[in-house]
Amino acid sequence: MKLPLLPLLALLPGCAMNAVEAPAAPAYVNEAPLPAGWPQPGPYDQVSVKSYPAYRAAFTRNSWQSFGFWTLFAHIQRQHIPMTAPVELSMKKSGDQMEMSAMAFLYRDGKVGALGADGKRVDVRDVPASKALSYTWQGPDSKANVAKARTAVEAALTERKLTAKAFRLLGYNGPGTPRAKRTWELQALLEDKKG
Repeated sequence: MKLPLLPLLALLPGCAMNAVEAPAAPAYVNEAPLPAGWPQPGPYDQVSVKSYPAYRAAFTRNSWQSFGFWTLFAHIQRQHIPMTAPVELSMKKSGDQMEMSAMAFLYRDGKVGALGADGKRVDVRDVPASKALSYTWQGPDSKANVAKARTAVEAALTERKLTAKAFRLLGYNGPGTPRAKRTWELQALLEDKKG
């Protein structure tokens, strides 16, 4: 009796049909529009120089990330401001860790909303154009991933003889996207070189 060759090959160890598929390359899951002129996140798993246009954002200073999110979400609901991506987390160094010092929801453009305070916890302001060294990854915003991104960005700052005036973490996805598919960028905002 002759057996079909294809099913028999599938049983052999090391046969190409048993090869494990390589993990898919990271891909941005687009959940909300970016602010006008804002570059797409990426490239993944490397440091790149990125330019950002001026933008308007609502900021809140909260020590607890979830509380900051809901404070800003209530603000954009009250003011009828459309949701955009990313959410911006201002970061400060704390020893060998980085901690959030403020959170911002970015507006679609500078014509949306009004500048100034909205109650005691939200301040809407225009942010000037900037350049940044950026490291993008896909996955959770764990301490290990943030530390890996920080190491890469700080090495690039040293190599290029650049100075960071501040750090920020940009989160492009919400709870509807699995943690393994979320896109993050840790950025060193660069000092302006005058003269």
